[in-house]
Formats: sequence, structure tokens, C-alpha cells
Amino acid sequence: MPVAIRITAGAIVVEGELNDTATAWEVLMKLPIEGKAQRWGEEIYFEIPVQAELEEDAREVVEKGELGYWPTGSAFCMFFGPTPMSQDNEIRAASKVNIIGHMKGNFSSLTEVADGEKVVIEKI
Repeated sequence: MPVAIRITAGAIVVEGELNDTATAWEVLMKLPIEGKAQRWGEEIYFEIPVQAELEEDAREVVEKGELGYWPTGSAFCMFFGPTPMSQDNEIRAASKVNIIGHMKGNFSSLTEVADGEKVVIEKI
């Protein structure tokens, strides 16, 4: 069953949902989580206190608005546009990520979030 979350990144607030996967539940158990934004193109990511392996359906090419967990860096990832690895119109992570949910509504203002800004993920 999806779980509603709020992500506050600097002055920007977006809502989303965590899906019903093992990794999403690991994230849910640690909420609230706070970190410092790192930008990689139109992706925000930051280390979180979750350790999970790649799930069977992990992938590199993601959809706009998806939330992921990157096992390589123990990081929560927010995808909202092309990354330096993207080709053509795709959104490509640095390597495979577990898809743990998605953002809802308009999240285009995430482009205003700078490296180092505080990010908080909480259940709503």
C-alpha cells in the first residue's frame, strides 16, 4: 500500500508516495530523514541511513518524477529531468536504482535547489 510523504528541499516542498517494495519499507522505517542535497543534472540525491541491495527490477533509465534508492551510494534519489548520463530524451541514473516511489503534482521548481541545501523526507 502506498505511503504519502513530504519532501522539503530548501524552500521547495513536494509530495510523493513510497511504493510497496522492500527498499521503500526500509526507507519508511527510518523517516524522518534529513540530508544535504547533491545535484547531478536534474537529479537530487543524498545519503540516507538505509542499506539495501539491488532489487530484481532495478534499472538505470527512470521516469520523470520517480524516486529511487541508489545502493552504490546508500542514497535517496529524486529524478526530475536529464542527468549527465542521459541520452536523447531519457533520464538515466549513474547506475541501477531501486524505484521506491514517485513525486506528485508540480515538482519543476526542484531545479532551484542548490548543492548543500537541507532536504527532509517525512511521512504525512
